[in-house]
Amino acid sequence: MGTTKETYERIISKLEELSDPDAIEGMANFWITPEKCYGVSIPELRKIAKDVGKDHKLSLMLWDAGYRETMILASMVDDPKQVTEGQMEKWVADFDYWEICDQCCMNLFQKTQFSRKKAIEWSSRKEEFVKRSGFVLMARMAVADKKAEDSVFEEFFPLIEKGSVDARNFVKKAVNWALRQIGKRNPELNRKAIEVSEKLAGSNVASARWIGTDALKELTSEAVQKRLIK
Repeated sequence: MGTTKETYERIISKLEELSDPDAIEGMANFWITPEKCYGVSIPELRKIAKDVGKDHKLSLMLWDAGYRETMILASMVDDPKQVTEGQMEKWVADFDYWEICDQCCMNLFQKTQFSRKKAIEWSSRKEEFVKRSGFVLMARMAVADKKAEDSVFEEFFPLIEKGSVDARNFVKKAVNWALRQIGKRNPELNRKAIEVSEKLAGSNVASARWIGTDALKELTSEAVQKRLIK
Protein backbone atom coordinates (compact mmCIF):
# COMPACT_ATOMS: atom_id res chain seq x y z
CA MET A 1 0.00 0.00 0.00
CA GLY A 2 2.89 2.40 0.71
CA THR A 3 2.89 5.36 3.08
CA THR A 4 -0.12 7.60 3.74
CA LYS A 5 1.51 10.32 1.65
CA GLU A 6 2.02 7.91 -1.27
CA THR A 7 -1.62 6.78 -1.05
CA TYR A 8 -2.71 10.42 -0.98
CA GLU A 9 -0.63 11.23 -4.09
CA ARG A 10 -2.00 8.17 -5.88
CA ILE A 11 -5.57 9.33 -5.14
CA ILE A 12 -4.86 12.84 -6.45
CA SER A 13 -3.41 11.36 -9.68
CA LYS A 14 -6.51 9.18 -10.07
CA LEU A 15 -8.83 12.18 -9.55
CA GLU A 16 -6.89 14.19 -12.15
CA GLU A 17 -7.19 11.27 -14.58
CA LEU A 18 -10.98 10.99 -14.00
CA SER A 19 -11.54 14.77 -14.06
CA ASP A 20 -14.57 15.83 -16.16
CA PRO A 21 -15.14 19.56 -16.81
CA ASP A 22 -18.58 18.89 -18.34
CA ALA A 23 -19.70 17.14 -15.15
CA ILE A 24 -18.70 20.23 -13.13
CA GLU A 25 -21.04 22.36 -15.25
CA GLY A 26 -23.85 19.82 -14.82
CA MET A 27 -23.44 19.77 -11.03
CA ALA A 28 -24.23 23.48 -10.81
CA ASN A 29 -27.76 22.68 -12.08
CA PHE A 30 -28.27 20.70 -8.86
CA TRP A 31 -26.85 23.41 -6.58
CA ILE A 32 -23.59 21.51 -6.19
CA THR A 33 -21.22 24.46 -6.19
CA PRO A 34 -17.84 23.61 -4.63
CA GLU A 35 -15.01 26.09 -4.99
CA LYS A 36 -12.58 23.37 -6.19
CA CYS A 37 -13.84 20.36 -8.11
CA TYR A 38 -12.64 17.56 -10.43
CA GLY A 39 -16.14 16.52 -11.57
CA VAL A 40 -15.79 12.87 -10.51
CA SER A 41 -18.98 10.88 -9.83
CA ILE A 42 -19.94 9.45 -6.42
CA PRO A 43 -19.77 5.80 -7.68
CA GLU A 44 -16.18 6.43 -8.84
CA LEU A 45 -15.32 7.95 -5.45
CA ARG A 46 -16.81 4.89 -3.72
CA LYS A 47 -14.55 2.64 -5.82
CA ILE A 48 -11.48 4.64 -4.78
CA ALA A 49 -12.56 4.57 -1.12
CA LYS A 50 -13.11 0.80 -1.23
CA ASP A 51 -9.67 0.28 -2.70
CA VAL A 52 -8.04 2.43 -0.01
CA GLY A 53 -9.91 1.11 3.06
CA LYS A 54 -10.19 2.97 6.39
CA ASP A 55 -7.38 5.43 7.17
CA HIS A 56 -7.95 8.28 9.65
CA LYS A 57 -4.68 10.09 8.93
CA LEU A 58 -5.30 9.95 5.17
CA SER A 59 -8.82 11.28 5.65
CA LEU A 60 -7.51 14.39 7.44
CA MET A 61 -5.06 15.02 4.57
CA LEU A 62 -7.81 14.59 1.98
CA TRP A 63 -10.14 16.98 3.81
CA ASP A 64 -7.49 19.67 4.02
CA ALA A 65 -6.88 19.43 0.25
CA GLY A 66 -10.26 21.21 -0.08
CA TYR A 67 -11.59 19.70 -3.32
CA ARG A 68 -15.16 18.38 -3.52
CA GLU A 69 -13.83 14.91 -4.27
CA THR A 70 -11.07 14.83 -1.65
CA MET A 71 -13.53 16.01 1.02
CA ILE A 72 -16.15 13.40 0.10
CA LEU A 73 -13.42 10.73 0.02
CA ALA A 74 -12.27 11.90 3.46
CA SER A 75 -15.76 11.12 4.79
CA MET A 76 -15.67 7.70 3.12
CA VAL A 77 -12.24 6.53 4.32
CA ASP A 78 -12.25 7.91 7.86
CA ASP A 79 -12.71 5.58 10.82
CA PRO A 80 -15.79 6.71 12.82
CA LYS A 81 -14.21 5.41 16.04
CA GLN A 82 -11.28 7.83 15.67
CA VAL A 83 -13.38 10.92 14.87
CA THR A 84 -13.40 13.56 17.62
CA GLU A 85 -15.98 16.24 18.35
CA GLY A 86 -13.36 18.83 17.47
CA GLN A 87 -12.91 17.29 14.02
CA MET A 88 -16.67 17.27 13.45
CA GLU A 89 -16.93 20.95 14.40
CA LYS A 90 -14.01 21.83 12.12
CA TRP A 91 -15.49 19.94 9.17
CA VAL A 92 -19.08 21.14 9.60
CA ALA A 93 -17.79 24.73 9.55
CA ASP A 94 -16.47 24.04 6.02
CA PHE A 95 -19.86 22.93 4.61
CA ASP A 96 -21.01 25.45 2.01
CA TYR A 97 -23.34 23.42 -0.23
CA TRP A 98 -25.76 20.55 0.38
CA GLU A 99 -23.88 17.62 -1.15
CA ILE A 100 -20.82 17.80 1.10
CA CYS A 101 -23.13 18.16 4.10
CA ASP A 102 -25.20 15.09 3.21
CA GLN A 103 -22.25 12.91 2.17
CA CYS A 104 -20.35 13.65 5.37
CA CYS A 105 -23.36 13.00 7.59
CA MET A 106 -24.22 9.75 5.78
CA ASN A 107 -20.74 8.33 5.29
CA LEU A 108 -19.21 9.31 8.61
CA PHE A 109 -20.88 11.57 11.19
CA GLN A 110 -23.94 9.36 11.71
CA LYS A 111 -21.63 6.43 12.52
CA THR A 112 -19.76 8.25 15.30
CA GLN A 113 -20.59 8.18 19.00
CA PHE A 114 -21.51 11.88 18.77
CA SER A 115 -24.32 11.62 16.20
CA ARG A 116 -27.22 12.15 18.62
CA LYS A 117 -25.48 14.98 20.46
CA LYS A 118 -24.59 16.79 17.24
CA ALA A 119 -28.08 16.28 15.75
CA ILE A 120 -29.48 18.14 18.76
CA GLU A 121 -26.79 20.86 18.89
CA TRP A 122 -26.55 21.58 15.17
CA SER A 123 -30.30 21.67 14.57
CA SER A 124 -30.42 24.84 16.68
CA ARG A 125 -27.43 26.57 15.05
CA LYS A 126 -27.87 29.54 12.72
CA GLU A 127 -25.49 28.64 9.85
CA GLU A 128 -27.51 27.12 7.00
CA PHE A 129 -25.47 23.97 6.38
CA VAL A 130 -24.62 23.37 10.04
CA LYS A 131 -28.35 23.48 10.79
CA ARG A 132 -29.09 21.21 7.82
CA SER A 133 -26.50 18.75 9.18
CA GLY A 134 -28.45 18.42 12.42
CA PHE A 135 -31.60 17.35 10.60
CA VAL A 136 -29.75 15.15 8.08
CA LEU A 137 -28.25 13.30 11.06
CA MET A 138 -31.75 12.75 12.48
CA ALA A 139 -32.93 11.38 9.12
CA ARG A 140 -29.93 9.09 8.79
CA MET A 141 -30.19 7.81 12.37
CA ALA A 142 -33.84 6.93 11.71
CA VAL A 143 -32.76 4.76 8.76
CA ALA A 144 -29.44 3.31 9.91
CA ASP A 145 -29.41 3.15 13.72
CA LYS A 146 -31.42 -0.03 14.20
CA LYS A 147 -30.75 -0.25 17.95
CA ALA A 148 -31.86 3.27 18.93
CA GLU A 149 -34.89 3.49 21.22
CA ASP A 150 -38.03 5.39 20.18
CA SER A 151 -37.29 7.93 22.93
CA VAL A 152 -34.25 9.13 20.93
CA PHE A 153 -36.49 10.11 18.00
CA GLU A 154 -39.29 11.48 20.20
CA GLU A 155 -36.67 13.89 21.55
CA PHE A 156 -36.22 15.16 17.98
CA PHE A 157 -39.88 16.13 17.41
CA PRO A 158 -39.72 19.47 19.31
CA LEU A 159 -36.51 20.32 17.38
CA ILE A 160 -38.28 19.52 14.10
CA GLU A 161 -41.17 21.82 15.08
CA LYS A 162 -38.71 24.57 16.00
CA GLY A 163 -36.73 24.10 12.77
CA SER A 164 -39.86 24.13 10.60
CA VAL A 165 -40.09 27.94 10.68
CA ASP A 166 -36.72 28.29 8.90
CA ALA A 167 -37.67 29.10 5.30
CA ARG A 168 -34.20 28.51 3.83
CA ASN A 169 -34.58 25.82 1.19
CA PHE A 170 -31.80 23.49 2.34
CA VAL A 171 -32.90 23.66 5.97
CA LYS A 172 -36.60 23.25 5.19
CA LYS A 173 -35.97 20.16 3.05
CA ALA A 174 -33.78 18.53 5.72
CA VAL A 175 -36.41 19.16 8.44
CA ASN A 176 -38.97 17.49 6.18
CA TRP A 177 -36.59 14.59 5.49
CA ALA A 178 -36.02 14.00 9.22
CA LEU A 179 -39.75 14.04 9.97
CA ARG A 180 -40.55 11.59 7.17
CA GLN A 181 -37.77 9.13 8.02
CA ILE A 182 -38.61 9.07 11.73
CA GLY A 183 -42.28 8.50 10.83
CA LYS A 184 -41.37 5.49 8.67
CA ARG A 185 -39.39 3.75 11.42
CA ASN A 186 -42.25 1.92 13.17
CA PRO A 187 -46.04 2.24 13.76
CA GLU A 188 -45.73 4.16 17.05
CA LEU A 189 -43.30 6.75 15.64
CA ASN A 190 -45.46 6.95 12.53
CA ARG A 191 -48.46 7.90 14.68
CA LYS A 192 -46.46 10.57 16.52
CA ALA A 193 -44.88 11.93 13.31
CA ILE A 194 -48.34 12.23 11.75
CA GLU A 195 -49.47 14.28 14.79
CA VAL A 196 -46.49 16.62 14.35
CA SER A 197 -47.13 16.82 10.57
CA GLU A 198 -50.79 17.73 11.11
CA LYS A 199 -49.79 20.45 13.56
CA LEU A 200 -47.27 21.89 11.08
CA ALA A 201 -49.72 21.62 8.16
CA GLY A 202 -52.06 23.91 10.09
CA SER A 203 -49.36 26.50 10.80
CA ASN A 204 -49.56 30.10 9.59
CA VAL A 205 -45.82 29.89 8.68
CA ALA A 206 -45.39 28.89 5.02
CA SER A 207 -42.29 26.70 5.51
CA ALA A 208 -43.87 24.77 8.41
CA ARG A 209 -47.06 24.32 6.39
CA TRP A 210 -45.11 22.88 3.44
CA ILE A 211 -43.09 20.52 5.68
CA GLY A 212 -46.22 19.22 7.41
CA THR A 213 -48.34 18.84 4.28
CA ASP A 214 -45.58 17.10 2.33
CA ALA A 215 -44.70 14.72 5.21
CA LEU A 216 -48.37 13.83 5.74
CA LYS A 217 -48.69 12.69 2.13
CA GLU A 218 -45.96 10.10 2.57
CA LEU A 219 -46.59 9.08 6.18
CA THR A 220 -50.29 8.36 5.62
CA SER A 221 -49.77 6.75 2.19
CA GLU A 222 -50.92 3.20 1.55
CA ALA A 223 -47.38 2.05 0.74
CA VAL A 224 -45.93 3.27 4.05
CA GLN A 225 -48.88 2.03 6.13
CA LYS A 226 -48.69 -1.46 4.51
CA ARG A 227 -44.94 -1.69 5.17
CA LEU A 228 -45.38 -0.65 8.81
CA ILE A 229 -48.06 -3.28 9.44
CA LYS A 230 -45.72 -5.96 8.08
